[in-house]
Amino acid sequence: MSTQAHPLETRVVSRRFDQADAYTLQGYLASDGFKALDKAFAMQPEAIIEEVKKSGLRGRGGAGFPTGMKWSFVPKQSPREKYVLCNADESEPGTCKDRLILEYDPFSIIEGMLIAGLAIGARRGYIYIRGEYRYLLDRMEKALEEARAAGYVGKNIRGRGFDFDIYAHTGAGAYECGEESALMESLEGKRGIPRLKPPFPAVSGYLGGPTVINNVETLASVPHILLHGGEWFAAFGPPKNGGTRLFCLSGHVNQQGVWELPLGFPLRRLIEELGGGMRNGAKLKAVVPGGSSTPLLPADVAWNVNLDFDSMAKVGTFLGSGGVVVLDETTCMVKFALRIMQFYRHESCGWCVPCREGTNWLQTSLTRFHNGGGREADIALMQEVSQNILGHTFCALGDAAAMPTISILQHWRQEFVDHLAGKPCPFGAKTAVAVGAH
Repeated sequence: MSTQAHPLETRVVSRRFDQADAYTLQGYLASDGFKALDKAFAMQPEAIIEEVKKSGLRGRGGAGFPTGMKWSFVPKQSPREKYVLCNADESEPGTCKDRLILEYDPFSIIEGMLIAGLAIGARRGYIYIRGEYRYLLDRMEKALEEARAAGYVGKNIRGRGFDFDIYAHTGAGAYECGEESALMESLEGKRGIPRLKPPFPAVSGYLGGPTVINNVETLASVPHILLHGGEWFAAFGPPKNGGTRLFCLSGHVNQQGVWELPLGFPLRRLIEELGGGMRNGAKLKAVVPGGSSTPLLPADVAWNVNLDFDSMAKVGTFLGSGGVVVLDETTCMVKFALRIMQFYRHESCGWCVPCREGTNWLQTSLTRFHNGGGREADIALMQEVSQNILGHTFCALGDAAAMPTISILQHWRQEFVDHLAGKPCPFGAKTAVAVGAH
C-alpha cells in the first residue's frame, strides 16, 4: 500500500506512516514520541483511565469493547502481579492494518503499553505477534532494545521510579490465538485453546494475574489520546464511537488499501472515493463490513450505512476488525460461503463439539451444494446447524463461522436454489473472491 495520506483521511494513528525514520527511536522522539508518557507520569492512574474513557476509544481488534472501562475492571489491590498484553495476532481474513503499525510505528505500541501499565499498576507486558508476521519480530525487538537502552523501558523509567519491561513473542500462526484467553494459554507455553469465562482476564489472566489485553491499534491510539485529550479524540466520531480507525479495503474495487478515517464515515464513500469505485464498472452485490466473521451486507444496505459501531449494529452486523471486503455481481455467494467455512473449519481448535463438528459439516454441505449435489432440504438444515453453533461455543470462533453463513443464507437464498438445477454453479468461472487482502 501507499504510505502517502489520501486527502479524505484523518491521520492520527497513521500520522507517522509516511515518515521514513519513525520506526527508530530518534525519529519517534522527533515527532512527539513519549511526550504522552511524560504527561501520564504527572497524572494519577484513575485520571489516565478517565481520559481514555472520555475519548470513547473502543477496542480495534473486533469486539469494540470500551478500552477505558476494560482498564477500570482491573482491581487496584491485588496480591498477584499485573500484566499488559498486546494482541498482535492479526489473523482475521480481510484485515491487514496492525502490521502497518508494527512496521512503521512500533514505538507507539510501546508507549501505549507503558501508559496502560501506569494506569493499572502493571510492571510487565508482552507483545504477542502473529506467526505469519515473524518478519516484523526483528523490527519490534530492535525498537524494544532502543527503548530499553534509552531508559524508556526497564527499571526506573525516566527516573520516575516506574519499572516496566516489555517482551515480544511470536505465535505459531493459529487464528484461535487471537482470542484473548487462547492467547494467554499460548503465551504460557500451552496449547492455544480458549478458557471458560468467568473469571475474566482483568481479574485472573496471564499466569493468574490481573491482565489487560488490547489490540495493536487500540494501544497505538492511547498516546495520541493522552497527548491531546480524550475529548479531542472523541470529536472525530459520532457519540459513543470516538476517534478514527484504520480500514482495510479489498475485493472487487479499483484500488485496495488501508486508510484511516473518522468513525461514522460513509461506507459508500470508502468504496467510491478511496477505493476508486467498483472494478470494471460492475454492480455492487455484497460487502463484508468488518472482517470475515461479520454478517454480510447486501448492496442496498451497504450503500447507506456509516462506518461506526452503532450504525453497523442497527443493520445487524459489526464493525469488527475494520476489514472491508467488496463483492461484485459476478460473485457466487455459495462459493463465497464455502471459502469462509474452509477457513474456519481449518482454524477451529477442536476444543468444543459445536465448532469442531459444525464447521466440518457446513464445509462438507457447502462443497456438495456448490458442486451440484445439494438437496432443497439442505438449505434449511445449514441454517439450523449455523444457528446451533451460534452462541454455543467456548469462544467466538464458532460465532465467527456461523454469522456470515446465516447472513448469506438469509440474503442470497435464491442462489442456493439456483444451484439445485443440477449445474455445478450458475456463475461458472466467474466466482467468489479470495477472502482477505493478504
